[in-house]
Amino acid sequence: MRIQTTLITATAFLLAGCQTWGPTWSEVSGDRYHRVDPDRRPAILLRVGGESIGFVKPYRVAPGTYRVAVQAPPHNRFSGSAKEFTLKIEPCRRYYINAQFENRTGPEWTPVIDYVEPIAGCRTAVG
Repeated sequence: MRIQTTLITATAFLLAGCQTWGPTWSEVSGDRYHRVDPDRRPAILLRVGGESIGFVKPYRVAPGTYRVAVQAPPHNRFSGSAKEFTLKIEPCRRYYINAQFENRTGPEWTPVIDYVEPIAGCRTAVG
């Protein structure tokens, strides 16, 4: 009986921490969409707004305007640096955020939106 009570309590705590999503959401990903540019690399997403992302791909977020922190991967023996930018995230869209290097040998880079695609099954609110 005690094990069942403990299991039920643990399940309740885990479910209370889960984030639920309605019919409208957005997503960000550091993955590459286009593979044509040799100076473009996948970015490491660090934060969207005040939330740390971790290893979740793609990361769900409510539509809105956010400060996004990304890090470039190591490039030609240079460790990746972090940068922030402001991004207006539209509903039902997935954003592929990448690191665009100036050239194949240097450390200078800029965060870029590689592609934006609609999310299947997501519905914008009808108002």
